[in-house]
Amino acid sequence: MTPSDVARSIVEEAITTRKSVRAFLPTPVERATVEELLAVASRSPSGSNIQPWKVRVVGGEVRTKLTRAILDAIARDGFDKYQREWNYYPVQWREPFLGRRRKIGWDMYGLLGVGKGDHEGTHQARLRNYDFFGAPVGLIFTLDEDLEIGSWLDLGIFIGSIMIAARGRGLHTCPQAAFADFHSIIRPLLNIPGSEIVICGMALGHIDPDAPVNRLETERAVVADFTSFDGL
Repeated sequence: MTPSDVARSIVEEAITTRKSVRAFLPTPVERATVEELLAVASRSPSGSNIQPWKVRVVGGEVRTKLTRAILDAIARDGFDKYQREWNYYPVQWREPFLGRRRKIGWDMYGLLGVGKGDHEGTHQARLRNYDFFGAPVGLIFTLDEDLEIGSWLDLGIFIGSIMIAARGRGLHTCPQAAFADFHSIIRPLLNIPGSEIVICGMALGHIDPDAPVNRLETERAVVADFTSFDGL
């Protein structure tokens, strides 16, 4: 293999082995490793190089305190009181998106042993989001509220770069929009000003290879389903 073949193979493996892991080992991840991942991801493109992303990294007691605060809020008030400041999903679901969403839900809950109508099982599975699925490191991403949709696109590329860079170091991730619902809880704990929008969180760590939920393999549409070629 030529050097370019090796490089392509490594990059493609990092991309194709990335998945949203929902059970992590408690194995520590060093701060230096997280800093390296963020430095690599900082090479992500952004319009006019404005680099709009902001990241709060939590671990140890701070991570535990954040998890406890959110779980306490849910136990006290339920989920409905807490809503994100922006819409992630369509207001009106339609195909093919609805079918895809249902498919991954059925597959994931099946691996967790949560059957249809098992509201307590569903509730407990949902709560695991806020413990970063057991990962030792959590990241919270924000943007200044006066930025436009281009900066949201830039942040998405940046987050994707972190996830791919993590695979290059044998680590796994799970991006978690669920944290955006609890911005009012997160802000004071992490000193996030009201001028920033909490976009999402991310779990970072070593995969638990024995957890059934990590056997989840999501389906992907073939290229022909989402691409048209003109003049090529």
